Amino acid sequence: MRKQSLLGLLLALMLTTSASTPPSDKIPASLKWSERMALSIKKNNPEPWMIEFSQKPVWSYPQGLVLLSMEKIWRQNPKQHQHYLEYIKAYADLMIDGEGNIKTYDVYTFNLDMMNSGKILFNLYEQTKNEKYKKAIVTLRNQLQWQPRTTEGGYWHKLRYPWQMWLDGAYMSAPFLAQYGNTFNDNQAFDIVANQLILLEQHTRDPKTGLLYHGWDESKLQPWANKQTGTSPNFWGRAIGWYAMASVDVLDYFPQEHPKRKDIVGILQRLAPALQKYQDAEKGLWYQVVDQGKRKDNYMEASASSMFVYALAKGANKGYLDKSFRKVAEKGHQGLVNHLIQVKPDGEVNLTQVCAVAGLSADRDGSYDYYVKEKIRTDDPKGTGPFILASLELNK
Repeated sequence: MRKQSLLGLLLALMLTTSASTPPSDKIPASLKWSERMALSIKKNNPEPWMIEFSQKPVWSYPQGLVLLSMEKIWRQNPKQHQHYLEYIKAYADLMIDGEGNIKTYDVYTFNLDMMNSGKILFNLYEQTKNEKYKKAIVTLRNQLQWQPRTTEGGYWHKLRYPWQMWLDGAYMSAPFLAQYGNTFNDNQAFDIVANQLILLEQHTRDPKTGLLYHGWDESKLQPWANKQTGTSPNFWGRAIGWYAMASVDVLDYFPQEHPKRKDIVGILQRLAPALQKYQDAEKGLWYQVVDQGKRKDNYMEASASSMFVYALAKGANKGYLDKSFRKVAEKGHQGLVNHLIQVKPDGEVNLTQVCAVAGLSADRDGSYDYYVKEKIRTDDPKGTGPFILASLELNK
């Protein structure tokens, strides 16, 4: 009887100790938000192909978005953060065979989204000198050589979206192509990149608000297209976010003397005041449909807010924008932390209120109701990746 009591006491003590002792994988609150989010992503996705809730490995843009944000953490302290580089390399090595062929990639879809994960290959090639990474990079560059175009040379978003330019495509392809041009001395690449960004602003910018419509159909045949202008009908936050990030990122690679560099800076300088105007005064965030505020079913959306914070902070840090826009970015980041970030007892960080997906097609009309009724997810990589980028840019 006495032995049973002693065993019971020991068991109770073990349970108490176990409950009060932090697990070995606890994410410390002392870390910056960028790394807390990155470690949370790794914890929930032991294999990097699992990002974007994937059931099987695919070559896709959300993986590249998150892995690129982790590459930027790695760059801050390569020795300490080697595990991020290994995580990035694991995805690349799973998806690219020894000959440089990209698994699940089909050039004949002419899908601009496929460019985005190519961004992580430049550093892997630089670090390892493995030719398979360069071959994969060249494969993606070749797609852009053959990409269907509008009459002015603007990339179609995909082959199945004829004559259409989407803001999303700017982020997928323009920074990749600019980095390619910088790395491999392809000067033509810079002219093409500048043309894509300039055409998108030219055809999607609304002079009244300064905001950009999600897409533009040169043919004006799509059911969502305005019959006079060809634009889609609403200002979707994440689409504008993709474009803002693309504009600020391509400048990392553009030659200082390139004649169109100042035009890209001008794009940022026109967009930034519009973003500031539509930032929620109380919470510092931006809405799913940017100009519609508290209209029924609209909501403060995490991916667009993170993208805007990143673009404004980087633009101010680099001197493209007035320094005052850093304060706009800081307010936005604080809004994300205060209102859309949740922290679990083990330190895991989750980002809420991320729009899962949105596009334009025969059954996706770009209406207000369409955007606000698309699925909302927690920890969607299209939000978590930009949150890391934004946090890094603000050193948070």
